[in-house]
Amino acid sequence: MIPLRDDQPRATFPFATILIIAINAAVFFFWQLQIGLDKSVSLAGFVPLELTTHQSGGSTHLITSMFMHAGWMHIIGNMWFLWIFGSNVEDDCGHFRFLSFYLLCGATATLAYTYFSPDSRIPLVGASGAISGVLGAYLLHHPQARILTLMPFGVFTRLMEIPAWVFLLIWIGLQIFYQAMAVQAHGQHGGVAYAAHIGGFIAGLGLIYFFEKGPGTRQRISSAR
Repeated sequence: MIPLRDDQPRATFPFATILIIAINAAVFFFWQLQIGLDKSVSLAGFVPLELTTHQSGGSTHLITSMFMHAGWMHIIGNMWFLWIFGSNVEDDCGHFRFLSFYLLCGATATLAYTYFSPDSRIPLVGASGAISGVLGAYLLHHPQARILTLMPFGVFTRLMEIPAWVFLLIWIGLQIFYQAMAVQAHGQHGGVAYAAHIGGFIAGLGLIYFFEKGPGTRQRISSAR
């Protein structure tokens, strides 16, 4: 499923969402591509073993890995999802609180990755854990939004407008399915990237209550729409 747009207008300009996209793009284009993707991942990707054994760099890489990507399709896909879903969640939180929410969801997602692979030396990079948190928040705040989606049907694709709750429940269902399949195939430590998605999504469902604006502010936003 590829989301193309939603039908939710914004009440405020998405400064924080654009800032996050800009930082990710700058890191990818002006650092990772310049020194090489493999080298950048080895320097600043998150390695669970570094954190669980209290090695130098473990906690720092918990943050740096959120702004790195493994390739072109990785960053394009992540930033596209963030653009579509992030701006409305930013409306719900406010700019600064959205940044805090995003970072905390990303850190929680990375810790979920670590739970499934505490002794892994395979680095994790990408914004998808934090973006999964944004998707969880979007599900709670905008379940009836309509998502114009490119749906695959065998070798064909079709444009469909589906409710956000349907899109997001299918999305998280697939993450759970892929994680289960990976664990079955590889044991406890398999499928850790999907574990990060699931952890981030659950974090977003819970944390949005602490970062959303007050009821009166949300009502004014709703009226503006």
